[in-house]
Amino acid sequence: MPVKRGSLRLKVATVLLLAVIPCVLAAGVVLGDRTYAVVSPIVLLLSMLPFFLAFEKRKPKARELVPIAVMAAVAAAGRLAFAALPQFKPIVAVVIVTALAFGPEAGFLTGAVAMLASNLFFGQGPWTPWQMFCCGMIGFLAGLLRRSGWLRHRWSVCVFGFFSGYLYGMIIDFWTVSAFTSRLTWQALLATYASGFLFDTILGAATAFFLFILEKPLCKKLERIRVKFGLLEETGLDRSDSEDW
Repeated sequence: MPVKRGSLRLKVATVLLLAVIPCVLAAGVVLGDRTYAVVSPIVLLLSMLPFFLAFEKRKPKARELVPIAVMAAVAAAGRLAFAALPQFKPIVAVVIVTALAFGPEAGFLTGAVAMLASNLFFGQGPWTPWQMFCCGMIGFLAGLLRRSGWLRHRWSVCVFGFFSGYLYGMIIDFWTVSAFTSRLTWQALLATYASGFLFDTILGAATAFFLFILEKPLCKKLERIRVKFGLLEETGLDRSDSEDW
């Protein structure tokens, strides 16, 4: 049986995002903290490849890129607006909504760009590519789960948003231990996870809270934009599913 182009594209995206990018991040840890200025652009470029694969052989038009750029800017601005509240920020929620509307590839790219852009204000460092990967991976998973039918209702989206805080924390804490300790041990990992549990819970609660407020109106608007202008037709929502929002 012939392999569907969408299925092949998703496999390529999965290899890039789950294998190639983690290898780049690991190389950055081994080579030292100063390599983040090189690692971050590489992660961004790799994040863009699966998104542009969605266009197959045709060249994307500017109108097809604008919604992703706008959502990345909104996510970054949301992080800045809530800078005074540690971890209580809408950035992950906006990334998840983008993934629900435009697909996993767009979700990963939005998360990576939003983190890179917002760190221009919060401060760049060796943590930046890891934050890009964390936020992007949450968007990628949200898009996959939506495509497989798991995230069709507000309550399931909010539950995913809550647990995404712990996923974000697990990846960042793994980098913390691997970058700042001479030996990667279970004891060090558990201690780091325990110390960051409260912060991860706050992030998850904030994400669920903002999803409860933003998911329905934003998804409706993005769906109308997607249908009206024919954006990313193979990666977004089906028209028959629009009433679920």
